[in-house]
Amino acid sequence: MRLTRPSEEPVDLVDLDEVDLIDPVLHAEGDPHAVWQAMRAREPVHWQQVRPDLGFWSATTYEDVATVLRDHTAFTSEHGTLLNLLGRTDPAGGRQLPATDPPRHTRMRSPIQRALNGRVVANHRDVIRDEIRFLFADVVDGEPFDFAELTGKLPMAVIGTLMGLDRDDWPHLTFLTTQAVAPDDPEYVRPEGAQATVDRAHRELFASLHEAIGRRTGNGRTDLIDVLCKIGVDDGDPLRAGEIVSNCYSVLLGANVTTPHVPNSTMVELIERGLYARWASDPGLLDTGIEEALRWSSPTSHFIRYATRDLELGDVTIQEGDAVAAWIGSANRDASVFPDPFTFDVRRRSAQRHLAFGVGPHYCLGHALVRITLEEFFRELFAQFEHVELAGEPDHLHSNFIAGIKHLPLTATRRKPLS
Repeated sequence: MRLTRPSEEPVDLVDLDEVDLIDPVLHAEGDPHAVWQAMRAREPVHWQQVRPDLGFWSATTYEDVATVLRDHTAFTSEHGTLLNLLGRTDPAGGRQLPATDPPRHTRMRSPIQRALNGRVVANHRDVIRDEIRFLFADVVDGEPFDFAELTGKLPMAVIGTLMGLDRDDWPHLTFLTTQAVAPDDPEYVRPEGAQATVDRAHRELFASLHEAIGRRTGNGRTDLIDVLCKIGVDDGDPLRAGEIVSNCYSVLLGANVTTPHVPNSTMVELIERGLYARWASDPGLLDTGIEEALRWSSPTSHFIRYATRDLELGDVTIQEGDAVAAWIGSANRDASVFPDPFTFDVRRRSAQRHLAFGVGPHYCLGHALVRITLEEFFRELFAQFEHVELAGEPDHLHSNFIAGIKHLPLTATRRKPLS
């Protein structure tokens, strides 16, 4: 998604009746932030008619987005969590963590949460740092390289290790997870069309994970897949094989399609605004800067919830069964929470309130892993490279779900060793 700064033109110039927030082209080539800004000002909860028998509400303010994501009793996730499932039943409902409500969700989530808590993940810092150094080793001083291609390898290097997945499988799994969330993108769509692309990517991913689980039987490993295999729900009964694979996919997807886009969008901003050297020279700003990078990039654009009863959201009546899209990218530009929201500020204290990881029961399981990975990434980036420049235009992912950059040509100058 393009991270634009809306123009100074009045927000009433945006024709909200003509806006199609489902269209991936709007997010890759249009100006979604101008649309959301107009919605926040004029219709914070906006209805989009998709066809005569189908539509959805868009929640765009910080308060409304947080309400939709937090209150699972009023807004269920079990009927589907993404716009590409609008009007269809989600087969993962009640089986996969993102599409399951408490209390079953809580029983499924707790063991994984313990395996990914901050102290446990911190024990893997050396591994994460080594993988990052391995990626940077291929950057040739002063020569163009694709920064997005480099960062695209980062999450699998981390989550692939923690899940015990074979390194030889990492590139293909990375490709498939991106294909699954950006099936309309010209680089990923199959000739048969977007839906066929999603279906094929899911089949291949699930088959790969089934095989990975089968290879590990009795090998004594203790990793994330092992944790999923031992989860007890519904009176202690373990997850079925299909549910284990589905949740492995969810963990893998969460890492692969979000983590790399934080440094990608941040680098564009640092370079274009001349902020790279300023942040790199002050290690004390690493923590606040990373939170601002998460707010700024908001890599997961939306989640869908369905109203469980008639209710009020803002000034609008939502009817039972209505779909509501909680636009995280919009909430993280709400000026009532983040003053001067279209300015990237590594000193911004309010950035800690961002919703990039969601809020409530479905708050991102891997938040500690993502933060530590980003911390090590930016620390190593700043330590190794003194100067970076754009070597071409960013190429944005065509997706209404992931705000991503798929290609980012840069040149980087390495720091000279101290004599």
